[in-house]
Amino acid sequence: MPRPPLQPTDEQRRLVKSMSAMGIPHEDIAPMINIRSAKTLRTHFRKELDRGMTEANYKVAQTLFQMATSGEHLGATIFWAKTRLRFRERGADDVRPTAPPPFIVACEPGGQVHGQA
Repeated sequence: MPRPPLQPTDEQRRLVKSMSAMGIPHEDIAPMINIRSAKTLRTHFRKELDRGMTEANYKVAQTLFQMATSGEHLGATIFWAKTRLRFRERGADDVRPTAPPPFIVACEPGGQVHGQA
């Protein structure tokens, strides 16, 4: 006899969304709501899986942004600058090659020009 079709409850939807927000793998969420496979979970709870993760990322990014721009959390500001602005710290062994000095033209009294490299 075939299994009856799954009818997701509001409680299951809330739990799936919450677990997805926390990064729990689909294979681990499915048994928590008595589903045998992650594929079935994705079929019936696609919206909750996608929104949970997106909303969690949004909340964390919003908090980080507020911390970084408040002037009170130097670590958050540095993290933002490194990840979003691509700032980086240079180590002692990170020496940039310098260009040779430009050609210098010097004039002596009387108008005579001498070039130096």
